[in-house]
Amino acid sequence: MEKGKIVALEDRIPKLKEQRRRKANRRLVLLLILFFTVIVVIAYTQSPFSHVKTITIKGNEVYSHGEIIKKSGLSKNTNIWKVRNNTIASKLQQLSEIKKADVNIQWPNTVLIQVKEYKRIAYLKQDTNYFPVMENGKILKDRQAEKIPVNSPILLEFKEGAALNKMMKELENLPSEILNSISEIYYSPKKTDLYHISLFMNDGFEISATLRSFSEKMVHYPSIISQLDPNKKGLIDLEVGSYFKAFEPEVEGKEVEKDQGEG
Repeated sequence: MEKGKIVALEDRIPKLKEQRRRKANRRLVLLLILFFTVIVVIAYTQSPFSHVKTITIKGNEVYSHGEIIKKSGLSKNTNIWKVRNNTIASKLQQLSEIKKADVNIQWPNTVLIQVKEYKRIAYLKQDTNYFPVMENGKILKDRQAEKIPVNSPILLEFKEGAALNKMMKELENLPSEILNSISEIYYSPKKTDLYHISLFMNDGFEISATLRSFSEKMVHYPSIISQLDPNKKGLIDLEVGSYFKAFEPEVEGKEVEKDQGEG
C-alpha cells in the first residue's frame, strides 16, 4: 500500500472511543427523555389536571345542558382518559329526541358533545293535552305542551304507527309557509283508503286528501286558493284530482224552510 494511505491503529483508537462515547450519550439522553415523559404522563393521569374540566354541548334546543350531561354520565371528577366516545354517544341517543350524538375529546381536559335533535313537526291533541310529535313519528307523552303551539299543525285521532309515520314524512316535505297555514289534521280512514285525512286551514278552507299523495298535491295549495273567492269558503278535494265545493248555507236554508212552513 502507498505510504500516504496507511492509518496507524493507535491513531484510530481515539476516534473509535469518541464515536462510542457520543452514541452512549445519545442513548442516555433518549432514555432520560423517555423516563421523564413516562413520569409526567403518570403524574398527569393521577392528578386533578387529568379530570374533565369543561363539557361543551352544541346543537341542543329541546334538552338542557344539565339533562345531556346527566345522561352522558360525565362529571368534573371523570378522568379524561376514561372517556369512551362511542359509549357516551350511545347513551345520549337513548333520549327520545336525540337523533345523533358525536363525542370528541379536546385535549387536555375538554369534552365536546355535538347533538342533532329530531324536529317537532306537529302536536297531537288528546282531551285537553297537546303532545309533541317528532319527525320519526314518536309521540312525546312526557313533554306535554302547556300552551297551544303556534304555527304547528294540531293532529287528532292519530296514534303511533304507519299512518302517523307517513303523516310526518309528508308534512316534512311541505314548504314552511304551507305547513304554518294548517290548523288541524284529522285522521279519518275510509274502507277504500286507510290513509284518508281531513284538514282545516287557518284561512277557513277544508281539505279532503290522502296521505299517499298529500305533499305532492298540497304544494299547489296557494295556487288553488288564488283562483277561489276568499269570501266563499268550502271543501277542496285533493284525493284524486282537485275540485272545490262551496259550503252550503245551512242556516239560511233552515230559515227558508221555516218561513215556507208558516205560509
